[in-house]
Amino acid sequence: MKKLLGMIAASMLLFGFISSKPITIYMIGDSTMADKPDKVYPERGWGMFLQQHCKSNVAVQNYAMNGRSTRTFISEGRWQAVLDKLQPGDYVIIQFGHNDESKEKVDRYTAPEDFKANMRRFVLEARAKGAIPVLCTPVVRRRFDDKGMFYDVHGEYPDLTRAVAKETKSDFVDMHKLSEAVVREHGAEGSVKMFVHLKPGELLCAPEGKIDDTHFTEYGASIMANLFVKNASEQKLSISKFLK
Repeated sequence: MKKLLGMIAASMLLFGFISSKPITIYMIGDSTMADKPDKVYPERGWGMFLQQHCKSNVAVQNYAMNGRSTRTFISEGRWQAVLDKLQPGDYVIIQFGHNDESKEKVDRYTAPEDFKANMRRFVLEARAKGAIPVLCTPVVRRRFDDKGMFYDVHGEYPDLTRAVAKETKSDFVDMHKLSEAVVREHGAEGSVKMFVHLKPGELLCAPEGKIDDTHFTEYGASIMANLFVKNASEQKLSISKFLK
């Protein structure tokens, strides 16, 4: 009986150790997710706000970078840098599309089939290291016509991510769908505060003002982080057990 009780106690201690073992959530993507070091300029990526939703044994490392597509993220060695750090049980949140779809920007454009191949590569190579990939579709840009009706400009790239998630049976958060719903709800005028809109003279760093309907303010980015956390929890994705 003493031996049995000892085994049970040891098992409970081991379970407690495993459940409290520190893990890292890595984020790879573009400017809509990236950290923004300039505290003067109001642009923020939603990855900056994920840490506050995590439990104490979780660290977020955000490798997302402005202007990067799946192709350049790989070619510049940024993906390899993440792979080298991955440990079993870590997570990789993957969100690309904004730059991959930009045909006019040849330095970053990624053809649809290459985009799919790169997204599959992220999934398979993360799993080979014992990490859990979470695929995300790209968040929407703020686009309204002269009648105040929202329209999307991402083309086939959200569907390509959805297809890879289905093919690889990956955990998946449809940030494109979720962000579109919120932007529509805010409407043409209300959604302005979600994105970087500066009047001339409002900030010294942008004296002529700026209208940027791609990048988020703190308000918009924090909403996007909330959407990710809420949806991951609603779906009961495995990452949700590390989120508040």
